Amino acid sequence: MISRFDISARPSSEEIRRIAASTEGDFTLLYTKPTELQFVDRALERMVQVAEYTGAAMVYADHFNRVGELVTEAPVIDYQAGALRDDFDFGGVQLYRSSALREAAARMTEDYKYAGLYDLRLKVSQKGSLVHINEYLYFEVETDTRKSGEKLFDYVDPRNREVQIEMERACTGHLRDIGALLRPPFRDVDLSEGEFRYEASVVIPCRNRVRTIADAIRSALGQKTDFPYNVIVVDDHSTDGTVDEIRRFTGDPRLVFIQQGPGYHAIGGNWNAAIAHPDCGRFALQLDSDDVYSDENTVQRFVDAFRAQKAAMIIGTYRITDFDLNTIPPGVIDHREWTDDNGMNNALRINGLGAPRGFWTPLLRRIGFPVVKYGEDYAVALRICREYRIGRIYDVMYNCRRWDDNSDASLSVEKTNLNNTYKDRIRTWELQARMRMLKG
Repeated sequence: MISRFDISARPSSEEIRRIAASTEGDFTLLYTKPTELQFVDRALERMVQVAEYTGAAMVYADHFNRVGELVTEAPVIDYQAGALRDDFDFGGVQLYRSSALREAAARMTEDYKYAGLYDLRLKVSQKGSLVHINEYLYFEVETDTRKSGEKLFDYVDPRNREVQIEMERACTGHLRDIGALLRPPFRDVDLSEGEFRYEASVVIPCRNRVRTIADAIRSALGQKTDFPYNVIVVDDHSTDGTVDEIRRFTGDPRLVFIQQGPGYHAIGGNWNAAIAHPDCGRFALQLDSDDVYSDENTVQRFVDAFRAQKAAMIIGTYRITDFDLNTIPPGVIDHREWTDDNGMNNALRINGLGAPRGFWTPLLRRIGFPVVKYGEDYAVALRICREYRIGRIYDVMYNCRRWDDNSDASLSVEKTNLNNTYKDRIRTWELQARMRMLKG
C-alpha cells in the first residue's frame, strides 16, 4: 500500500513530521509540484519493485515534461554522497519507504519553515540509499521554462535569503552527523614564500573568443598598481581569429602569450600552463575571456586583500551585464552567505563561490587544476578551504557578461546533467577527503 501526500517544494519540518505520523502504507509518495501528475502504466508497481530489489530508503525516476502540447524527456541523475545541493532535481515524485521516513523524521529536531524536505532526505541518506530509476515513469507539467543560464543565480537571490539560511543550517547539521564538519582555525600561509618577478598575474584562458578577447586584455593591461604585474593569456588552439586579436597586444612587455598546441587542455589545463610559467606572479588572478574588470583598481584591490586577510584565496563580487555592459537581473552577486566560521562547510551545498577569484600561486602550483572544461575553479576552491582561509571582497570588481556564446547560457538537459553530476562528484571526493582528515 502507498500513501500519497501532495506538498510544496519547500515544506516545513512540522509538515514532514505530520506526514510521517499519518502515513499508513509501506511506502509514502511525496509529490512536490502544484501541477497535474500522470503515471505511465504500472509505474508505481515498478518503483516499489526497484525499492524492494535494492532495499532503497527512497526511489525517484526519470519523467516527461509537458509544456503546452509539447512533451519532452526529463532525465535526472544519480544521487551520491556529495549531492548536497538543496536544489538537487529528483523530479516531482519521491517514493520513500515509510519506515525510513518515520525514522528520519524522528531525528528531525530542528524546526524549519522551508527546509523540511531537504532535512528529511539528508537524514534518510545517512542510513539508507536513494536510488535513481532511469526509466520514464510519469508526466508532469514543467513550470520553470527559463534557460539554464537564467537559473544559475537563484540561490544568491536576496529574496531567497531566509530560505538559504535554513538550507545552510540543515546541511551543516548533516555534515556534523556524518563526521565531515570543519571548524577554524585555518592553516597559516606565508605570503612571502618564493621569489617572483611579478607580484600578480592576470590569467586569461581562452578558446575561440574573437569577439571579446581584446576587451578582456585591454581591461587587464589597463590596471593601476603600486607593484609590477603582468597578463598571461593562454589560447587553447583557437580557430576563429582569436590569436590574431591577441597578437595585437604582444608589443606590451607585460603580456605573456602561451599558445597551446592541438590536444585536450580545457580551462583547467590552460590555468595549469599559466601558473607553471616562470613569469607567473605571486598571486594569480582570474579574468574570463568574455568578461572585463569593473575598473582600473581590481588588481590592486586583490593584492591588498591578500595582504590584509592573509588568505590563500580571495573571491570578489561581480555584476551580471549584457554584452554591452548594461546591468541585467539579478545584478550584483556578492555571495554574502559566506562566513569565516561556516563558509567552508556551506561551500559543499552551493554550486559556486563567486568571482573574480585570486589564488596564492605557491599553493595553487601544489594543488593544480583538474583538466576539465567545467567546475575546475570550484574543485580548487573546495580543496583550499578544507585547510586554508578564503578571503572576500564585497565591492564589485568584475563585469560578467551574459550572451549567447557563454558556455552555460542555454544548455541541453543532457549537458546540464553532465555538469551537475561532475560537480556532485567533486563534492563527493571532497567530502571523503574531509572525513578522512577529521579521522586523523
